[in-house]
Amino acid sequence: MNSTATQDRVLNDAQIAELAQQLRVDAVRAAAAAGSGHPTSSMSAAELTAVLLARHLHYDFDDPAAPGNDHLIFSKGHASPLLYAAYVAVGAVSEEELLTTYRRFGSRLEGHPTPKLPWVDVATGSLGQGLPIGVGVALTGKRLDDLPYRTWVLCGDSELTEGSVWEALEMAGTEGLDNLTALLDINRLGQRGPTRHGWDLDSYARRIRAFGWHTVEVDGHDVAAVDQAMTEAAATRGAPTAIIARTRKGRGVAEVENKEGFHGKPLPHPEEAIRELGGVRHLRVHVQPPEPARRPTLGGDPAAPLPRYRLGDQVATRDAFGEALAVLGTRREDVVVLDGEVGDSTRAGVFGKAHPERYIECYIAEQQLVATAVGVGVCGRLPYASTFAAFLTRAHDFLRMAAISRSDLKVVGSHAGVSIGEDGPSQMALEDLAMMRTLHGSTVLYPCDANQTARLVAGLAGHHGIGYLRTTRGSTPVIYPPDEEFPLGGSKVLRSAPDDQVTLIGAGVTLHEALAAADQLIADGTRARVIDLYSVKPVDMQTLREAAEITGRFVVAEDHHPEGGLSDAVLESFGNGHPMPLLTRLAVHTMPGSATPDQQMHAAGINADAIAAAARKLVNTPLTTVSPR
Repeated sequence: MNSTATQDRVLNDAQIAELAQQLRVDAVRAAAAAGSGHPTSSMSAAELTAVLLARHLHYDFDDPAAPGNDHLIFSKGHASPLLYAAYVAVGAVSEEELLTTYRRFGSRLEGHPTPKLPWVDVATGSLGQGLPIGVGVALTGKRLDDLPYRTWVLCGDSELTEGSVWEALEMAGTEGLDNLTALLDINRLGQRGPTRHGWDLDSYARRIRAFGWHTVEVDGHDVAAVDQAMTEAAATRGAPTAIIARTRKGRGVAEVENKEGFHGKPLPHPEEAIRELGGVRHLRVHVQPPEPARRPTLGGDPAAPLPRYRLGDQVATRDAFGEALAVLGTRREDVVVLDGEVGDSTRAGVFGKAHPERYIECYIAEQQLVATAVGVGVCGRLPYASTFAAFLTRAHDFLRMAAISRSDLKVVGSHAGVSIGEDGPSQMALEDLAMMRTLHGSTVLYPCDANQTARLVAGLAGHHGIGYLRTTRGSTPVIYPPDEEFPLGGSKVLRSAPDDQVTLIGAGVTLHEALAAADQLIADGTRARVIDLYSVKPVDMQTLREAAEITGRFVVAEDHHPEGGLSDAVLESFGNGHPMPLLTRLAVHTMPGSATPDQQMHAAGINADAIAAAARKLVNTPLTTVSPR
């Protein structure tokens, strides 16, 4: 059939069934036109999407920022043909755009959804992320903003093996997020074959109920049953709902329906498939508008003074972080802090005591920690997520996807490097600077003293994007006055003279070692320039190049593995016509054990004695020698 557009504001069951077929046809057409895509994964969830659009979603597509809008997250982001077909059905995207730009260079209709589209909250496609982020969105609406929206998350059955999904299920159940509905598309087939539990819906239901959820098992192709399940979800109080839908991959086309080998590719015979599905349709669906709503007015006291520390005092940068964060929460009521059950050690708990209503405890679930922070950011709040830096490795994929989502997210990692001492290598972040530097558009900061930390905590709040602040467990001397400014992308030259022979570069704990090494060197007549490279990304290229022109020799000391950290950030400032200095890289090359902080720094070869020795050797090396990278 070739249906014409309908302006009916309420579709009956038969019309919704037709809409589902339209979504399937358009998914088939889009993938065929692009020569790639996931039409079979889209076809299984067509009724779930059609019923949601026609009867349950509340959304103003002309005003994606409306505070009462529901949130729809396609966690199974590979089903983008279905999502984009839905946008066509509501009139947000033209049929021409779908069929001529999907998956093409420069298109906003990418292979997996991203916020290039104004109706997409977050990038998806790395499976197991949509539901955890949806928890953050739902939590913000219920606990922070008191808004009436519902969060809907479409998940595939393959991704339900991801541990992050179960972290999300536990948090949502514990928080009683009755404004969250997970639509589980149980189509039995993954990429390479059957899923672990196939169509055993009860096995999913038992597990999910154990986390405090309400569950409804349905035939995912029965419009009336799906409608009733969504109605039941909206009526459920005190618990989130999972609609566990038995579906068939490739539904409606005999050549591919419930058959292996057709994942992630266009249908073999798309024109025949379209005829089998009843032909092209041009139905339009009117999505219900959101309830009138207003976001809470968020103010604050911009003049609230940051903590001030006296020169020479011994203060841990983690302590300054917690105290500055609490002040930032007074300055800005949009700041929300999330903890991974280590707030007493990271000092994020100081914020929790000052602003308990904006402090979210995520417990030992680092993927959910970052996902919740991303969801909070979707709702216009400014999240600071804090845990031990070593544990952020578990959440790196969430951070990677947050960069694709253009998230405004601040991450703080404490207890970094061998300088933490006796706890041993399992607790020592020695990869975090490299990990955070690789994120697209990220800012990476490593303060050395309390006043610098306080300024950088506040400075990150005014800079959009993913920001990372590395803090130190042990106390370090305060070397900067309270009113010193620390621009992002800057550095500080703490010792300099026109006749400097070598440049010592450090950040955080090694900056203090570099200063001590400079004192050792001056005693035997060697003048050393000292640079505090507190902004590891972006790095202060101009200051580094000037130092290279004057001294020609660098010693870089970092409490980090040699790969991807401070030394690599320094080296990336050279090339493209800028001569590279002779460089000695001092880093943690061996596997540390348990020892005192001083013993750790000595064993790693990153203390003052090691820096001074490396500098002396460099000074005696002719500048004609090219330093290997």
